Amino acid sequence: MGDEAYFRKRFRDAILEHLVPADLRDFSLFEFDLAETDLSEILDRARTPSLMAPFQVFFVRGVKSLFGRGSNDEKLAAIEEYCKNPNPDGLLVFVADHISIPADVRRIEMQDKERYQRIRETMGQFCGIVELARVEEGEAVRWIADYCGSRNLKIDADGARELVDALGGDMMMISNEIEKLTLYVGARNRITLGDVETMVLAAKQRSLYELTDAISSKERARALEILDAILSSGEGEEAAIGHIYMLAKTFRQMLVILERNVRDQRMLWAALWQGFRVPPFAAEDVIRQARRYKSRRELTRAIRLVAKADLALRSNPVSKRMVLERLVIELTTEPKAEAHGWMQEQLPV
Repeated sequence: MGDEAYFRKRFRDAILEHLVPADLRDFSLFEFDLAETDLSEILDRARTPSLMAPFQVFFVRGVKSLFGRGSNDEKLAAIEEYCKNPNPDGLLVFVADHISIPADVRRIEMQDKERYQRIRETMGQFCGIVELARVEEGEAVRWIADYCGSRNLKIDADGARELVDALGGDMMMISNEIEKLTLYVGARNRITLGDVETMVLAAKQRSLYELTDAISSKERARALEILDAILSSGEGEEAAIGHIYMLAKTFRQMLVILERNVRDQRMLWAALWQGFRVPPFAAEDVIRQARRYKSRRELTRAIRLVAKADLALRSNPVSKRMVLERLVIELTTEPKAEAHGWMQEQLPV
């Protein structure tokens, strides 16, 4: 039970390693989805010993359908009846991946809490339950260090922390990024913070959200320091157009948040459409940043300034860094205090 894909994969791999020989998996391993296959057919298959394999494993997805509309007592009773007299040469694994279990169970969403309790009160009475919850950030950092150590690979503490912060503790995404970083560092066998910032897209995005945080707070010195760090790592000034694109997108997201009076993540997902949404790790930050702007006019001004900088970058300037630094200065200047300068012109959004 739980939507943490990485631990579900480890759980599955461990079952197959210990119970199903690789050369017999065509006869021993079965995948079903309750949305496509009737429960009674699955239970009949589980009861029937195999003539070709000494042991069988059945993974059954779609547990959500057991608790849909109408009465499902008959289905749950059928599972209970099987569990009273199971096939000793088979393992039946129901996968309830429609439930999200946070690291701190006190923060579980009400709908997930209701689904969680319903499964424990019914199937939990006759099935063993493995909870696949998200991990605490500190535990995720330790896991990264242990995982890299097992592969004769070193990772700097700052790099591990950046991975966790940028990917929100999503262990499947973290493990995938470590695979990519392993290939990137090659024989060096060491992952640094710079490697993470260069190769992990979410880490780049996180740096840009830190930049917009400083800009929205009108902290010019901090904003320029963050911009310098962004330009000094990875592709540097060559990625300037990409940085401008992300800034424009973030300010547009803030504009929607302000106009629709978004106050929490649930409202945010409803307000922003598919393809225009904020990464989960940045949701609360962007909402907070948007609320620092007092009017639509302030944010449309910021979008126009970014658009003007975009035109400047595409005109082959002497220094792309200078264009971005001047943009940051303009964005952190109160409108009434602006001098008439190169970014003062009004452009269409």
